[in-house]
Amino acid sequence: MKRLKDIKLKVCGMRDPQNIKELYELRPNYMGLIFWEPSKRYVDPNTFVAVDPSIQLIGVFVNETIELILEKVINYHLRGVQLHGSESVEFCSKLKELFLDKNLDINIIKAFSIGDSFDFNPLHAYERYCDYFLFDTKGELPGGTGKSFSWELLKNYNLDTPYFLSGGISESHLLDLERFFKNKASEKCVAIDINSKFEISPALKDIELLKRFKTRLYQS
Repeated sequence: MKRLKDIKLKVCGMRDPQNIKELYELRPNYMGLIFWEPSKRYVDPNTFVAVDPSIQLIGVFVNETIELILEKVINYHLRGVQLHGSESVEFCSKLKELFLDKNLDINIIKAFSIGDSFDFNPLHAYERYCDYFLFDTKGELPGGTGKSFSWELLKNYNLDTPYFLSGGISESHLLDLERFFKNKASEKCVAIDINSKFEISPALKDIELLKRFKTRLYQS
């Protein structure tokens, strides 16, 4: 059984420089930058992002070219890429090979959206090329929906690749998270991904709310 204080925290959808600076003081393990233009949290090329080496910057992409992903990895000093579209096994393989060829230590996180049911079997083919999976809630468009899926479905997850739990997680889920990490479904979960439920407006996080959530999470 995992303890909540052993679970890592990822805060996604950041953009505002001052807000990012304030978030760094909270010391999450990961911070997500969204490079998908239709997103309300899109980080455009003129956005300056200060780098704190103790916090891993993760770039979020949707069906993007390998060339653009590499450009963002270099320009923003990314430590990981989160693929949130319909990226194929072949695409993940080519991306992993490119990072290795360029001697870049970059984690690949492949996101999958879960609805009322989900077949985990096709994910076996991705395991060789992805360091993590991320599970969020299925919606009409790529990216977060602000809603949660049934975590009970993760009881059927029998792969070796560790995963991030996402999908509308808020402060109201603290008791649910405590219960979740007491059962077998959470065995491969290594991080919690939070975003819209902690926002004042898109891409602007409520730092005090995040601080309270983190404190309560790790006291559980």
